[in-house]
Amino acid sequence: MQLQMAGKVALVTGGSSGLGLAIAKAFVEAGAKVVVTGRREAELKAAALAIGAVAVAGDARDPASGTRAVDACIHHFGALTTLVNNAGVIGNGTVETTPREEWERILSVSVDGTFATTRAAIPELRRSAARGASIVNFSSVAGSRPFGGLTAYCTAKAAVEMMTKCLALELAPDKIRVNAIAPGVIVTNLHTVTGAVADYPAFLERSRTTHPLGFVGAPDDAANLVLFLASDAARWITGAIVPLDGGRALMSAR
Repeated sequence: MQLQMAGKVALVTGGSSGLGLAIAKAFVEAGAKVVVTGRREAELKAAALAIGAVAVAGDARDPASGTRAVDACIHHFGALTTLVNNAGVIGNGTVETTPREEWERILSVSVDGTFATTRAAIPELRRSAARGASIVNFSSVAGSRPFGGLTAYCTAKAAVEMMTKCLALELAPDKIRVNAIAPGVIVTNLHTVTGAVADYPAFLERSRTTHPLGFVGAPDDAANLVLFLASDAARWITGAIVPLDGGRALMSAR
């Protein structure tokens, strides 16, 4: 299916690299106008320039950052039709070993960041409902099943999934659709930049054995699914948590 996104204006958080950059690039290539946000300003600006998007530096945890990004969509493109809450971090630790500041960091980016950016975007999404307004959040396979040593991350993603379902109910009267994607392991820099995995090649090799299809995902796998969920082809889908995990959620907990 060739998805055409002409007329869409997308805001993608965490857009300087990895999934966010792949998603933003896919939107641009499909004809959408795109604003990307991220904390690493130089990297974000370079990425935006390379794909033809507008960069707005900021931290997803800061409500003012979401407001600035939404304002940029209106300033440059006159509307906002699509929000992709992709910004997130990961970290290891049990309840006993996770420092309080690490717990707050992980939850604040995924939960507070999704809440704040969505809240800033809703008025403009309402104005764009006739053009097919939607929100796509990022959860994880860890949002619906436990992983020992990832307590904060699992908790954060579970919260994103429940927020997605609540938002879908709240915004349905406005004809704004809200869905989430729950990826398994996708090859990005998420694990390495946070230090969550010491030996990334070994981690990827192990991950292949825990995904029934026998391989891990690529950023374009996520980008393709986001485009579908944001497109008019998905006009009757809302409140869904869509697995993108090569069958990982079907495996026993390990």
